[in-house]
Amino acid sequence: MSNVRPIQTALISVYYKDGLEPLLRALEARNVEIYSTGGTQQFIESLGIPVHTVEGLTGYASILGGRVKTLHPKVFGGILARREEMNDINDLATYDIPTLDLVIVDLYPFEETVASGATNADIIEKIDIGGISLIRAGAKNHKEVAILSSKDQYSRLLGQLESQEGTTLEERITYATEAFAVSSYYDSQIFNYFNRAEKLSALRLVSNNALPLRYGENPHQRGSFYGKLDDVFEILNGKQLSYNNLLDVDAAVNLLADFDEPTFAVIKHNNACGLASRPTVLQAWHDALAGDPVSAFGGILMCNREIDLATATEIDQIFYEVLIAPSYEAAAVELLKKKKNRILVRMKQAVGQHIQARSVLNGVLVQDKDTFVDSLQNLKSVTEKAPTASELDDMIFAAKVVKHTKSNAIVLAKNKQLIGSGTGQTSRIDAMKQAVHKARTFNFDVHGAVLASDAFFPFADSVEVAYNEGIRAVIQPGGSIKDQDSIDFCNSHGMSMVFTGIRHFKH
Repeated sequence: MSNVRPIQTALISVYYKDGLEPLLRALEARNVEIYSTGGTQQFIESLGIPVHTVEGLTGYASILGGRVKTLHPKVFGGILARREEMNDINDLATYDIPTLDLVIVDLYPFEETVASGATNADIIEKIDIGGISLIRAGAKNHKEVAILSSKDQYSRLLGQLESQEGTTLEERITYATEAFAVSSYYDSQIFNYFNRAEKLSALRLVSNNALPLRYGENPHQRGSFYGKLDDVFEILNGKQLSYNNLLDVDAAVNLLADFDEPTFAVIKHNNACGLASRPTVLQAWHDALAGDPVSAFGGILMCNREIDLATATEIDQIFYEVLIAPSYEAAAVELLKKKKNRILVRMKQAVGQHIQARSVLNGVLVQDKDTFVDSLQNLKSVTEKAPTASELDDMIFAAKVVKHTKSNAIVLAKNKQLIGSGTGQTSRIDAMKQAVHKARTFNFDVHGAVLASDAFFPFADSVEVAYNEGIRAVIQPGGSIKDQDSIDFCNSHGMSMVFTGIRHFKH
């Protein structure tokens, strides 16, 4: 190929040596002059491959315990020199600087060191200075230089050497693009580590792990996931998770994170359409499904306990997209895997994200994640009649569900079972009416149920609807200028009401 640039010289300095030998052999076979440092130099010498030391090139020894090795004009001059620029050519000749056609450099494992729980001193030592500079220099001068910033690129360059004896400009641009992705991600990890304490008003969201999805929310939209699913999930069976699957899985994971006792949830379009807490997983499944067996079709299922064979046998009778659990009995997995497209997920660890981000207009909205879980400690009884112990249990249950339900949201719960919900309505009274309608549709008796609202009641109308349906206990944040209207209605009709003081809008 006419635009292929051969490789005659290379600088190689890497932290990870695995996978490097075949490429080194190919460079040796093409009489490439190799320069290297420290452990990489020793590794190359152990293979019997000729190598020049960077110290021999620069005339300076590695100093400060290895902190300064490559930061020298003879190194960076060889990388940054423009081969057709006369001033650059003269400088190279004047200072006896060889041009470098290939740079292979990776970075100290900063992110991995942070994750290991290392001391601050050890983490600081893993902030790479020379490596990041070499990567940026090679990427900047991609017209002349091929820059490899990851061991995942070794086989690609090896193929290019074997097929065309060098690299094209287009290939070097690709390497440069990938190099800047590496450097920007690396810098973001360092910033985020320091910003944990400083909490500067700045945001860095960078990922090197783009997972292409079949499509986005709809088939005509492209979609990708940026993150590390493997850290959180193990996929035991089924096709790749889709864009919509991931939204629903996220909703399920966040919802069940608030429940301690055995609980099963059925999620559809980011809302729980069925949920129950019971002594056994099988009971929880039956009562969660009963909440809305119609919407459960094609939904996302999640349990916070191991799925046993008996429960799997029952689950196997309906169509669903994804099942998530912390573990499965072997026989349950064997049964559920019989349908090849059914996605089985084992959740390995809790999700540690503490912020939420959403693209808006030409920017990003960021907020703290709503991690507040309502409990008996934050409830304030505001009516003459106090709730019973069983009503309090259902109130806490319902408050956890309504927190994860799209606003405006109303949830009806009875005996720790979701029996009706109004989701995503433009008025609270509409949400109330929808919740009652939902409960009636599936033959639930709402007498004795509790009502939970994600925000205050602007009027007493929702409480009045609840009373007329036989509901006698209400949990809500409070905070309306007309709170007293709802309190007065409850007092005059023998209802109990508690305020949480915490609003849980979810748009």
